[in-house]
This record gives sequence, structure tokens and C-alpha cells, in this order.
Amino acid sequence: MLSFVALMAALANVLSLQPIAVSITPELTVHFSQLPIFIAGTITGPVGGLLTGAVGGLYTGFTKIPFILGGLAILGLATGLFGRRVRPLYAGLLGWLVQAPYVVITDYVWFVVFLEKSSQAAWAFVTPIMALLTIESVISSALAEVTVRYLKRTRIAQQMSTA
Repeated sequence: MLSFVALMAALANVLSLQPIAVSITPELTVHFSQLPIFIAGTITGPVGGLLTGAVGGLYTGFTKIPFILGGLAILGLATGLFGRRVRPLYAGLLGWLVQAPYVVITDYVWFVVFLEKSSQAAWAFVTPIMALLTIESVISSALAEVTVRYLKRTRIAQQMSTA
């Protein structure tokens, strides 16, 4: 399990890099760093999801916003908890719903306290960020559904969750 979690965490860091992201407009870029967190949480459970999220957010945490480490850990933990009961698509979406309040609060604090923006300006930043993260979570959850189904069909998932 630990090697699978390490692989997924490394993949989450790589997928957060700008050259791998998909640019929709110059201001709007979609990345898929949630995908390995959803996969790991669904296959390995809450602990594997938490570790994947926390380690998978190191690059972004050190280069952009440190609060992301906690948010991605929450995302992985919640996805792992839901992944035991529902399909990966729903586990990822429910994990995002659990993580979303953390993101709203920490992003708002980041803009108001650390970047010294007004409350109104902070909301002007946070609102589109939340919309983008929701889009990314929907896409990554759908991709996790397909990927986990394949990994289970080929029995790779059973090997990864017990090894």
C-alpha cells in the first residue's frame, strides 16, 4: 500500500504542474492533481487517501499556498471514507463537498490576512476558484471512476491495497 500511495502522491504533484494543466483561457487553467488522490483514497481507504493528499500537495503548498496541504489531506481522507461505500465518482464528489468549506475559509483568510485584500476583493478571488475546483473535481471524479474500475477488473487494486 505504501508504494502505491507514494506513486499516487508523486503523480498528484506532477499533475499540479503548469505544463500538464489544460488551459481553457489565459486566466482559466484546469489541472488534475485531485485524480490520484481520488484513486488512492478509493483503493487504499482513508489513511492512504489522507497521506496521498498531504504529500501530493507538497509542490503546490511550497510554491503557492501552504493551506493546500490540509485541504488535500481532507480531500483524500473523505474520499477514502466514502470510497468504501459508494462508487469512485460519488466518493470524489462527496470528498470535494467535505473539503470545500476548508478551501473557502483558508482562501479567504489567505487573501484578506496575508495578501491584505479587502473582503470584497477576497470574495472576487475565492468565488471563481471554487467554481474551477468544482469543475476539476467533477472531471477528476469521472476519470477516477474509469481508472478504479479498470484497476479492480485487472486485480491491480487488490494487489495495491494489500501490498
